Amino acid sequence: MTDRDSGVRDDDGGNAPESAPSVSAALSAGAALFNERHVLAAHDPWEAAWLPLDGGDDERLLHGLIAAAAATHHASERNWSGAAGCAENAERYLSGFDDGTARGADGGARGVDVAIVREWCRRLAVDPETIERVGPPPIRIDGAAPGFDDLTLPAALLAAPALAEAVDRGDPATFEAAAELARAERGTGRTRFAELLFAFLREPDARPQVAARLADHVELAERKRRDVDDLF
Repeated sequence: MTDRDSGVRDDDGGNAPESAPSVSAALSAGAALFNERHVLAAHDPWEAAWLPLDGGDDERLLHGLIAAAAATHHASERNWSGAAGCAENAERYLSGFDDGTARGADGGARGVDVAIVREWCRRLAVDPETIERVGPPPIRIDGAAPGFDDLTLPAALLAAPALAEAVDRGDPATFEAAAELARAERGTGRTRFAELLFAFLREPDARPQVAARLADHVELAERKRRDVDDLF
């Protein structure tokens, strides 16, 4: 099956080095994890894009979202002081976006509805037990609340390893290796690893079987690589 007829969307809105994921892909991946109720896992793609940054709106936006996810997680675990502290931090990081939206380093709109996240954190900071009365609002980007079905390939490759760790289905290192192999497939017409990673995200009931197949394919790919290396 080729990229064209697999239905795998590869658009990203940028070509950032693989060691530093694009902010747009990380935002989408984290938002989908958060919206699918894997709140703590949303931290992973956001942090991967945040760590290389040094100031600017992108850094503050991602830092604020990371703190918001931590606050929500702490509240769900009834760690009220931890929730309130993280919520205060999140509100502070997100306070500079006066119009309720965030923009990237190039001035382009990131599309994240910061106002909703900021208001949620304000509520948690004052009364973290509010989470027992109402769940967190979805994170919206360009007016929509992305889920796993909405992710492009670059975002899915960030979300899948984080989800694997969150639901304890397979070794996260295997999923990271699968994501790298999926990136290597781009432009070759092959989509095996991408399709499996998308299936893992989108088909909860099949995750154990998908994880097992993914591990087999990763092992086969690594064995082939070792065989080639041994020739030299």
